[in-house]
Amino acid sequence: MKLNLDIQPISSWLNLKNEPLLIAGPCSAETEDQLLATAHLLAKTGKVSVLRAGIWKPRTRPGEFEGIGNIGLQWLKRAKEETGLPIAVEVATAKHVEEALAAGIDILWIGARSTVNPFTVQEIADALQGVDIPVMIKNPINPDVSLWIGALERINNAGIKKLAAIHRGFSSYEKTAFRNEPMWELAIQLKTLCPELPIINDPSHICGNRELIPYISQKALDLDMQGLMIESHFDPSVAWTDAKQQLTPSALSDLMEILTLRKPESKDKEFSDKLAELRKNIDKIDDQIIQKMAERMQIVQQIGEYKRDNGVTILQVNRWDEIMNKRNDFAKALKLDLNFTGKLLELIHSESIRKQTEIMNAKTQVEVK
Repeated sequence: MKLNLDIQPISSWLNLKNEPLLIAGPCSAETEDQLLATAHLLAKTGKVSVLRAGIWKPRTRPGEFEGIGNIGLQWLKRAKEETGLPIAVEVATAKHVEEALAAGIDILWIGARSTVNPFTVQEIADALQGVDIPVMIKNPINPDVSLWIGALERINNAGIKKLAAIHRGFSSYEKTAFRNEPMWELAIQLKTLCPELPIINDPSHICGNRELIPYISQKALDLDMQGLMIESHFDPSVAWTDAKQQLTPSALSDLMEILTLRKPESKDKEFSDKLAELRKNIDKIDDQIIQKMAERMQIVQQIGEYKRDNGVTILQVNRWDEIMNKRNDFAKALKLDLNFTGKLLELIHSESIRKQTEIMNAKTQVEVK
């Protein structure tokens, strides 16, 4: 089901100096000198469309630097006057919204810690009633597309039509190279539900370190995201917050030079015809896969009935180990990614367990009656 959001294209509310859209600036506004120095260096690159800075910084634990507060809004205002760059800040309360609007902030964004709480989002939405300002909404900390959609709907219902989503990755118990797991499939799901919604990628918070930012940035552009939000500090080594994930303006400029911007489609007829032919082949194979899955599940049903009638448990670990070992060896020989095939087999196995459980419970329910 498609989302029914009433939104304007990003080009109608933001003067895109370059492609892709680049929103950049320090994680935190620390001092006026720090913010202005960074802003001027970013403006000098000619690649930045919006200057961002954290003014209020909700931290995991008290006692850490939690932002300079509303005096930083005046620093941002001066940076805008001196560089000509539009300015953006995160808001987490109605008071933040009020103070940001009074200071002439151009763009607001709602952070992941706020998106996760509908009460907070609604408070912000109520404060935005009757206001015409762009609002960007980060995905919630946890991997829940419904929460993300709900936040977008609440802000849109407040009359905000200049709307965008920010993909900043999701919290995960698994320890990987990333600070927050990208979980690209969730951003793709949101884009599928609302194709006209601009999605901006935040490599800084996904990566947690500057070394991985080029990789994530390129992948985001390859997935047709409309822009990037990257943290930049004139000297990250002395940054008060998130020093490891910030780039110098010079390094950011170099990064933008090496990124490849691809088109979402081509008007070349030869290309279109060839693509249509390949997609037709994909569709045919997909149909065959689904048909084979249906045939497999019919056999699973027979196995479930046979186990039920003979008093055998559903799960048999040795058989599952045998399947995983054989199929992974086969997949490896066919040069398929083992992580992909492992997840696919686990999904199929999970559905087989569900189906057999259904068969077992059906008889139990009959006996209870």
